[in-house]
Amino acid sequence: MNNVTAQNLGGAAHDLTLWGLFLQADWVVKAVMIGLLLASVWVWAIVFQKVAAVRRVNRAADAFEDKFWSGGNLEDLHRAEGERPTHPMAAVFGAGMREWQRSADISAQGGTRGARAMTSMRERAERAMGLAVQREMDGLERWMTFLASVGSVAPFIGLFGTVWGIMNSFSAIAGMNNTNLAVVAPGIAEALFATAIGLVAAIPAVLAYNKISTDLARFAGRLEGFAGEFGAILSRQADDATAAPPRETEPA
Repeated sequence: MNNVTAQNLGGAAHDLTLWGLFLQADWVVKAVMIGLLLASVWVWAIVFQKVAAVRRVNRAADAFEDKFWSGGNLEDLHRAEGERPTHPMAAVFGAGMREWQRSADISAQGGTRGARAMTSMRERAERAMGLAVQREMDGLERWMTFLASVGSVAPFIGLFGTVWGIMNSFSAIAGMNNTNLAVVAPGIAEALFATAIGLVAAIPAVLAYNKISTDLARFAGRLEGFAGEFGAILSRQADDATAAPPRETEPA
């Protein structure tokens, strides 16, 4: 391996283009570079997908809240969007409405069992909506761990490639008994190229992770706020239902 590196340093090592640096690198350094480049491509694919997903769910939530607070019938809204939700807020709404409908069906039978069902309805609805929020956020947060891992690990992987390349370069230099800068510089450049690729992969991953995490946390708070408001509406409806015959739910 040292003989091959020495030949590179003495011959084609003067090709300092990016492609030339890659071709002249040791096989371990090449593996590191290829792995980091693949990670960088995957990072950008995740970033584009997450940015588009966050924008999509926010637009869908805006449209849904307009319908929800318009004063229309919640049963109709549930049939239109809650039964087969296509976005997180509709899924949270559907989870709460299913608990309301179950309690209303039991309450319609009358007796103490129906009264207890309506009394405990809000607790069950809030629990169901909380689980729906968690489930939807788990889906939106998929691959975020990968971004965090690339952001924290890629520079060290690149540094490993650099250290390995420098070790080989110095071994080859010692075999050639030549410390001329023209001989030393190309080998060092090859090694440092791995660290550069590591930073190219890590910096966008860190920036994207921070930005997307903030957007997802804001959206999670929006879902939780909606679940709390809808839970209060269902609680008021449950109080009314215990004192009057069951009726279709209307937003407060």
